[in-house]
Order: sequence, then C-alpha cells, then structure tokens
Amino acid sequence: MKMVDEIYREMLACFGDRTGLEPREGCDLSARLYALAAQVYSLYVQADWVVRQAFPQTAEGEYLDRHAQLRSLERKPAAAAEGIVRFTAGEVLDSPRDIPQGTVCMTAGLVRFETIGPAVLETGALTVDVPVRALAVGTSGNVSAGAIVSMAVAPVGIISCTNPSPCAGGADGEEDASLRARVLESFKRLPNGANSAFYQQGALSFEQVVAAAVIPRPRGVGSVDVVPATLAGLPNGELLEELEDYFEARREIAVDLRVRAPETVTVNIAVAIEPEEGRGRETVLAGVEKEIRDWFTGRLLGQNILRAQLGDLIYHCDGVSNYAIAAPGADVEIREDQLPVLGTLSVEEKV
Repeated sequence: MKMVDEIYREMLACFGDRTGLEPREGCDLSARLYALAAQVYSLYVQADWVVRQAFPQTAEGEYLDRHAQLRSLERKPAAAAEGIVRFTAGEVLDSPRDIPQGTVCMTAGLVRFETIGPAVLETGALTVDVPVRALAVGTSGNVSAGAIVSMAVAPVGIISCTNPSPCAGGADGEEDASLRARVLESFKRLPNGANSAFYQQGALSFEQVVAAAVIPRPRGVGSVDVVPATLAGLPNGELLEELEDYFEARREIAVDLRVRAPETVTVNIAVAIEPEEGRGRETVLAGVEKEIRDWFTGRLLGQNILRAQLGDLIYHCDGVSNYAIAAPGADVEIREDQLPVLGTLSVEEKV
C-alpha cells in the first residue's frame, strides 16, 4: 500500500510534469497537495479494509458473522460454568430447611455462583447437593473442587458450603479464529443430506455443542451414530433427545440413526513446575492448574492427549520457567467417538 509521503511525491512530480513548476516546501500549494495525499491514503486504507472483510479468510468481527450466516453458521456465545455446591448444616434437626433459589456462594477470589433452583435439606440430614451456575459468563467460572468457600447470605441453619467437584463449562464467546475455521470447513466439506459433513454440521448448529463425531456404519450398512460433546464434556439426556429429533426429521429414508454420548477416557496428570524467580509459588501453580482444567473441555472429542501439547500449554502459563511431566507417561490415544476427561491433577513445585 502506498504511504502518504509516496503519494505526495507522486503528486508533486505530476504537477511539475504538467505545469513545469515546482512548488516550494511549505507553500500554500504544497500544503494543499499534502492534505489531498492524506485523503487519498485514507481511501487506500478503506479499500484494503473492504477487501479483507469481503472474504471469510480475512474478515473480522460482525463481517465474519455475516459470512457465517451465509453458511447457516453462528458464533458460539459465551457460557456460564455450572457445578454442584454441597451445603452443610450445623446440626441435625427434626424439620426440613429450605435453600432458596438464587442463594449466592463465592470463591476466595470472589467468583460468584448462584443456585439454579430451590432445594431442601431433608429432616435428619446434614448435607444437600444443589446445582449452581456462575453469575458471570466466561472461563472465570471454571474452578477446581473445593474452591467455593463462603455464602453471601447463609440460609437458616446452614453454616458452610463447598463444591465437591470442579465447576466447568464456562467459556468466552467464540473467537474469530475458531469461527473462521468452521466457515472455511463448510466450503471444504459440503453437506449433501447424507454424508458425514451433513450430520456433523447439523450437530454443531446447536448452541451447546462444541464438537461432534460421526461414526458411519456402526451397526452395518445404513446405520450412523452422531456423537456430540459440550463445553462441560458429556451432553445431557435432554440435548441428546433434541439432536435425535432434529436428525430424525432430516435423515435419509431407512437410515438407522442414533445420537449418543461419547465414551470417556480418564487422563490423570501430574506435573512439577519451576516458577520464575521472584514469582509467587502459589499463584503460578494455581495458574497452571486452571489452564490444564480449562483445556479439558468437549473440544477435545476424538483428539489424542499429546505430552508435547500439554508441555506447550504449561510452558506458556504466566510465571513458568520450567516443568516436568510425570503423568501421563506417554501420549494417550483417543478414538474419534471418545472424550478425554481429566481425572486426578497434581501440580507441584519442581525440586
């Protein structure tokens, strides 16, 4: 692209060729020509921007969204993390205690969760598990087990709360790179109502689905399995039913179609971290643990767990100087209808 000074010099040269005159630097005419050159440059910039937005390979933001709409695709919205909080009473009573919907619980870092529905601590019980959802969408709600430690306002008779398992499923809105890859893939693999691309793109059209595998002929000729995954990992029964109804109305005649959850493969991880000099040990270790937990989402459906990829993830965490991976001892091979899920996770300081 021509810059302002280059355009200005071309204008001066053209003016001199046509008039035989050479404007002095700083005169009124040269100032006018320079202002005009700046305007011409802005047209170059605008034209370059228009060209970038005209093609899905380089379009950004809302203009990439429009390319996606032409392919019947939409950007995945941000999602809030969900999990379970266990409320504990101070003593056993002879009457039930209510835990209202919207009861707010918090982590030490003030990441807030609220109960999705009302719950009851039954007579004679000390604990009750209640589903919760993060109040803010995004990955900040993906917290490890035991991270929730307090309540904004404790229900009557309840003295403590915690999450016995990690809260997961939180995600930021889909980035341009991910959406662009899906748009370009829709050109490479055109759905025809019967091929794998038809079933895969149909499953990915559901907001909750972040990955989908298509297994041809699992029960012989004329059969197909669609295996979806969500950010939290395994899809619930309601989503599986919605997908089955969707494909039943669109499948070929006489096709034996089944929508099922992926098989899970548990991956245990143990790593030792060497923090950079002057960095807080606890902060660095917590950051590595969060990155690893956030990595294990439904997007890993059908993907091998590679030690090299895990190492790259750890090394690029803030404050990490070096690392060592104790487990897994080798790459974990995953079939296309399997989903790797995080088992035990140990992040310690390297000695």
